[in-house]
Amino acid sequence: MKLHPKIDAVTQRIARRSADTRSAYLARLDAMANRAPGAQRMGCANVAHAFAGMPGNDKFKVVAERGRNIGIVTAYNDMLSAHTPMQTYPDLIKTVARQLGATAQVAGGVPAMCDGVTQGTPAMELSLFSRDVIAMATAVSLSHDMFDGAVMLGVCDKIVPGLLIGALQFGHLPTVFVPAGPMPSGLSNGDKAKVREQAAQGLVGREALLDAESRAYHAPGTCTFYGTANSNQMLLEAMGLHVPGTAFVAPGGALRDELTREAARTVLDITQDKRFAPIGRVVDERCIVNAMVALLATGGSTNHLIHWVAVARAAGIVIDWDDFAALSEVVPLLSRVYPNGSADVNQFQTAGGPGYVIRELLDAGFMHEDVLTVRAGGIREYTRIPALADAAKGLTWNDIGASRDENVVRPVSQPFSATGGLKLLQGNLGRSVIKVSAVPEDRHLVQGPVRVFDAQEALLEAFKSGELDRACEQDANASLICVVRWQGPQANGMPELHKLTPPLAVLQGKGYKVALVTDGRMSGASGKVPAAIHVSPEAAMGGPLAKVRDGDVIRLDAVAGTLTVLVEESEWTVRPVATMPEALRAANGIGMGRELFSGMRRNAITAEEGACSWL
Repeated sequence: MKLHPKIDAVTQRIARRSADTRSAYLARLDAMANRAPGAQRMGCANVAHAFAGMPGNDKFKVVAERGRNIGIVTAYNDMLSAHTPMQTYPDLIKTVARQLGATAQVAGGVPAMCDGVTQGTPAMELSLFSRDVIAMATAVSLSHDMFDGAVMLGVCDKIVPGLLIGALQFGHLPTVFVPAGPMPSGLSNGDKAKVREQAAQGLVGREALLDAESRAYHAPGTCTFYGTANSNQMLLEAMGLHVPGTAFVAPGGALRDELTREAARTVLDITQDKRFAPIGRVVDERCIVNAMVALLATGGSTNHLIHWVAVARAAGIVIDWDDFAALSEVVPLLSRVYPNGSADVNQFQTAGGPGYVIRELLDAGFMHEDVLTVRAGGIREYTRIPALADAAKGLTWNDIGASRDENVVRPVSQPFSATGGLKLLQGNLGRSVIKVSAVPEDRHLVQGPVRVFDAQEALLEAFKSGELDRACEQDANASLICVVRWQGPQANGMPELHKLTPPLAVLQGKGYKVALVTDGRMSGASGKVPAAIHVSPEAAMGGPLAKVRDGDVIRLDAVAGTLTVLVEESEWTVRPVATMPEALRAANGIGMGRELFSGMRRNAITAEEGACSWL
């Protein structure tokens, strides 16, 4: 199938914009790739230190026999359900490496925090920048420079982008990513959301809420909604960085273990004399566009409009929200998984999963097929589903066929929507993004008076006191726009404001037309309430949100792609820019380790530029 002209045009635009930075990156990659292996290049003391802890046979393989050595970077901990299964993965990888005349070492571990644990707490202000910490920890792990390839063990929100950014600093290394799969389906995401809304109204107490949450999050594996963690896995499949079809295979079974072993075989199959596909070559502008398309086609997490900008920059590629917006105009929405629908990721996998979506996109010309992947068969391998035949035959991959549930995944010829699930908004309030795939169509346009909040806690208090209900009742159109500012990267590290979803959903459920406008983030689970998020430039940088006052009228129009405060231009131009309240400024960055992140907040660039602290 011929590539869609808009996909081609956006790709070419990115390539032109990135020509100098990409060329410089590839020159560094080639210089690193053309060196002798570490065990032969480095001094004797260096080599002795590197392999001192290895079993004797492994030392012999890597030093005397010049076998390849694989570095494992792991985000394992038993605090995160999604990472708990990874405890056993290094031993599986080491065993396969030995069988193939190679060795493997755990090069290092990276921190991995759970946004589900830290939502609404001060620790959430570490969350976004934990991505950059993970990237740095990955670089430290690989900086021993004794490796011929790498395997990355990680799943969740900031962990995969951080591992990717770090791995791309060692772009000369063949690199395969290994996930752990989703937990079994528990309490449905819809029922969980209802209990949260009831709790926000005081209709149920803590005991009922904790019971519901515990039935939803109940076992090892990723959470089952299509948030940032599971969007990560979809994008890695579309980028060709997994063993094909690995993303949503359940943890703990024979198939999952064999897929992990296959990751070791895959990374060892990539050699300069056979097929040179190091991660820095795999992740080119076509690969990045494929990831963007997959995100849009599945209504994935808004967080990736920050994270994948940063990932691309790590490979010398410059993308922006205009690129996402252009792609969203033509990429059809092919899946409905909560919060875009009622299905969870296990049902998505059963219905056809990533392989079905990738096949449909390839066949219709919405993805580049002429890309490198970690597999010799290319991106077409990612359109099939893995199975375990028997001990002798090992893994097989089967055609998916037609959708097994068109309420969950559909062909390009019958999409849920002709356009993607994310939209760019721009106007005199700056640039922002909105996830429209879960928002009812009659809520894509909201215009109403503003109530400004300087912290999410203030909005929650206003809801509990009935202030927001009264504000909605006082407006002729029963509308209200809640502005929550001082939530950007420089202000406080850009925490997710997921705690705001239940109260705003309650107001919307009462028939009020409400919306959120913020320079902060929402969870990848952001849903039915229209939310203009990531507003750039942020208020702390003197952005337009710092001018907004109570009583102003804002028009959020996801159809036209605009975000505008309806104030006369003559007044708006001269209106003074507010500064962060001193009490808030004094409290920001104090406690829970936030002091250590002050340099990151100070140096962070805008959300649209990836909110990076390292550029």
